[in-house]
Amino acid sequence: MNNLLEELTVSANNEKIQKPNFNTKIGREFLAFYLLTKFRQVIAYDKRAEKQLLVDIKHDFLSNFLKRLINRPEDRILIALTGESASGKTTICDAIKESIERLNLPVSILNADNYFNDISDLIKVHGTFDALRDAGYDIDAPESFQLDLLRDDLIKLSKGIDIKAPKYLVNGTGISVPNEVLVQSKKIIVVEGMCSLYNNLDELFDIKVYVEIPDKMREKRFMDRAQSRNQDMDNARRHWKYVKEAGEKYVRTFRDKCEIIASGECDLGYFADILEYLKIITNNFQEG
Repeated sequence: MNNLLEELTVSANNEKIQKPNFNTKIGREFLAFYLLTKFRQVIAYDKRAEKQLLVDIKHDFLSNFLKRLINRPEDRILIALTGESASGKTTICDAIKESIERLNLPVSILNADNYFNDISDLIKVHGTFDALRDAGYDIDAPESFQLDLLRDDLIKLSKGIDIKAPKYLVNGTGISVPNEVLVQSKKIIVVEGMCSLYNNLDELFDIKVYVEIPDKMREKRFMDRAQSRNQDMDNARRHWKYVKEAGEKYVRTFRDKCEIIASGECDLGYFADILEYLKIITNNFQEG
């Protein structure tokens, strides 16, 4: 942990705050004011970091989010994590998963890519997934996902109801197994995937995060990943051309709807340190 973040963490650990009654509006207003102060510290700190995590934050995000905490405390907090292919979404989610285990965070993660339609019959007709794509099947289009089911599942999760999400097999068969992945409705639910904001799903989320890196870096990551999996490089280049065009058409349009723009280049150790700091500041209230 670098020096400034360590200084903030030590300061937070040393705070002695009597826990207010969060069941009352006054208690929640106190919590909101406290969190606003701490979040602003994190934002100011991040601006001085060598590699920023927070590229941009909408000016009214913090005030709107904290009003939501005050007025609807019973609902779970839904966070969308979207962005184009190879932007760093999955890497950030892996860091969140590690922090969930290490810090015992009340967070669940839902992979929206599991809501791809079952296309196993189409793959059988065309022979392979790649042949289906080359024949013109628009893999990343909204109609290629079970978005009505995703909406229903998000509403259930927001109300405290556990769900069983489908499981899309990434082995080239195109099979979607229904009711396969248990997702618990914890206090915070992170939904990762390019389709997480499709078809007005954005209205369900409390926080929308768009992860981005320069296109040249995305392409390098994409091709490096293909090479590490021993994929045919000519096919990988064709697929990159598809995902780049699909990202511009279907995903990039949501950038302006997101409250937070995050960098997929951020050092994951630094990101984990910030999560640890947020954990500390939300758990240092003492019973009176």
